[in-house]
Amino acid sequence: MSKAPSYDACNCFALRQASRYVTQIYERHLASSGLSAAQFAILARLSRKPGSTMLALADAMVMDRTTLVRALKPLQREGLATAEPSDEDARALVYSLTAKGARVFEKACVAWRAAQTEFEQHFGRERAKALRSELFDITQAMAHR
Repeated sequence: MSKAPSYDACNCFALRQASRYVTQIYERHLASSGLSAAQFAILARLSRKPGSTMLALADAMVMDRTTLVRALKPLQREGLATAEPSDEDARALVYSLTAKGARVFEKACVAWRAAQTEFEQHFGRERAKALRSELFDITQAMAHR
């Protein structure tokens, strides 16, 4: 019989536990905008890269397409994002923010900045910057394996 792994040695557990705490900070601040942290991230990506295909958006968000479609549906239903046929391939859809989506996103950015500030006050600005760098390095390393 094998010995159960120790939680303090589990990378996945440590990341998920920290992620839940950090997500709670962002969710609390973003609640006033009506967006979840995941929805905010999608709108942020569409703000930077309008006309993104589902594949490009899923890759950037590190989400499977089924999960992304479920996340996009309420954004489309609320009139914050649109899906239109691609000019290059009529079978593919491209996603963009609507004017309403851009307004909601701008309002949400104020809440997001407050969440950033709260996290950095607790964790330290330089430590937060170093943490982001390490986490993005993990994402890049895993994406290119």
